[in-house]
Amino acid sequence: MGGPRSACRRSGNDRHHPVHQSFRAVVDGRPLQEEGSGAGYGRPGHARARRGGGVEPHRRRDPADPGGQPQPAPPLRRGGHPSTEDRQPPTGRPTHTDRVDQEPLSPGVLRVKRVGRFGDDEERSVNRRDVRDVSIGLGFLAPNILGFLVFTLGPLLFSMYLAFTNWDLRLHNMFKEEELRFVLLENFSRMLEDPDFWQYLGNTLFLMMSIPFAIAGSLVAAILLSQDTDGGSNWVRQRLMAGAGLVLGVSCLVLAGAGSSAVTILIVGLAGAILLGGTTGGTTVYRTLFFLPHFTSGVATFILWKKLYNPSTGPVTTALQPLLDVTGALVAALPTQLVQICSWLCVLLMVAGFYQGVRRLFLSWRDGEMGGFTVLLGLAFMALPALCALVWANQPIAAILIAGGAAVSVLLFAGRAARGREYVCRADEGLGDGIIFGATLMVIGFGLLGLGNVLYDLPAMAAAGLETPEWLTHYSWAKPSLMFMGLWAAIGSNNMLLYLAGLSNVPGELYEAAEIDGTTAFQKFWHVTWPQLAPVTFFIVVMSTIGGLQGGFEMARVMTEGGPAGSTTTLSYYVYNEGFTTGRLGYAAGVAWAMFALVFSVTLFNWKFGSRQIND
Repeated sequence: MGGPRSACRRSGNDRHHPVHQSFRAVVDGRPLQEEGSGAGYGRPGHARARRGGGVEPHRRRDPADPGGQPQPAPPLRRGGHPSTEDRQPPTGRPTHTDRVDQEPLSPGVLRVKRVGRFGDDEERSVNRRDVRDVSIGLGFLAPNILGFLVFTLGPLLFSMYLAFTNWDLRLHNMFKEEELRFVLLENFSRMLEDPDFWQYLGNTLFLMMSIPFAIAGSLVAAILLSQDTDGGSNWVRQRLMAGAGLVLGVSCLVLAGAGSSAVTILIVGLAGAILLGGTTGGTTVYRTLFFLPHFTSGVATFILWKKLYNPSTGPVTTALQPLLDVTGALVAALPTQLVQICSWLCVLLMVAGFYQGVRRLFLSWRDGEMGGFTVLLGLAFMALPALCALVWANQPIAAILIAGGAAVSVLLFAGRAARGREYVCRADEGLGDGIIFGATLMVIGFGLLGLGNVLYDLPAMAAAGLETPEWLTHYSWAKPSLMFMGLWAAIGSNNMLLYLAGLSNVPGELYEAAEIDGTTAFQKFWHVTWPQLAPVTFFIVVMSTIGGLQGGFEMARVMTEGGPAGSTTTLSYYVYNEGFTTGRLGYAAGVAWAMFALVFSVTLFNWKFGSRQIND
């Protein structure tokens, strides 16, 4: 604190100090005058005062010059600062015994060499703290990185290697060593020629048909669970509790007096208990009960449903058989023509629904709400039931009526569309709405087609006696049984929680504005709730599609073992059979990579078009 610099700061005449005069000269733009070769205060870069009040710049000595001739100071840039090439490193102040290595260790880091006592060079890093911090971070990340390399990246690369070889455990093992050879694309060409692959791919896609129903069920459950069920006041709550108890008691007495099974009485009692619990506990009870199946282990759930589907003693069969007996007696008492008229009514409803769907698409196209590609895609979805009716309809006349009505509807509105439209838009405008609209009408059309076939054959079936099907052992009923079980599990899964979170984020001002405009409940949902839930729905659709293409192994393995006759074998179960049952590891790896390509393509398509629709 007693050095010349501190004394200069404390003195009142510091403006006469040589350092201050040097600084003022640089600020004022005056050149610094040179005199002598000494350095002010022994520090590089300082100017020393010359006699007479002027200052001179510091002149450095060249170490290679034995005569010690002074070298000129580095040139000054505009503003009085040294140039970038000769500027000292920002970290540390090298003394006269330091020299700076101009080759950086890394961007922004220099190495400083210190001349030791005996002339040897000692290197020290400028950023030791940074190196220590990076080392600590890598130490914490090492287990995760090592686990990824060993358990993810390693098996992934090994499976890719297997896909191009003929590795077969029956030929390549410790007892029989044959030469392992590369077959290039032979596994993939064999897969495309294998009829089992296409059958199991069809099974996978058929089981994925339940995804829209699962998403819709999750949305409905979320909407219901977001409502206030505590009655709003104690007066209403007490009456709800009394009414629920009355219904529960009367139902149990009626069932017990009618000689119903214990399982039926148990189901009714549980339903009444749930009603009472929701009345007293509010939505918390219902949300917990809906989400409870998601906490249950998958294998335990599959075993439980296998017991429920038992054709002899299963609760599903026991509960449905009395209803089928009553339905058979009622159908036998009715005239046959009356039941068949109901079948033809389903056919007419199919034609009318298709006509209204085409009309709606045409109006949306004319008003610029949907593009041409969107309309064609919606028509393709709607036309599937009409095309399938040509093969599945019980009566040729019904098939001709359905197909003819669909063709006439398309031609009628095609002629009107040829006149042009006033509002022009992109070809894929409204793609999401078009897919949802067309898929909904497609499901309704298939439902009416199946119901019409059942009603047409119902008199003959009732005469022979209606029996419950053999759920998991019948070729035609095995897949629908698994789909119903999957639907039950999916309604209370994470999709419901995502929709609940999405509903809580919908601004209340939008509902208030819709009520002021006099909208109905459906209009409020379609124009307010559904657009606000579009990002959540998009994420759910993508994840459900990926899960549907990859899933199906656990329930098929536990409940049906892929049968009967391969009707419930999915692609994932096919990979398991080929790899661990038959031992054809190379072929199994090829099928697995083909399944990955399928999943990646579908996901890429969803992100390509779905994200743009969400942003619009």
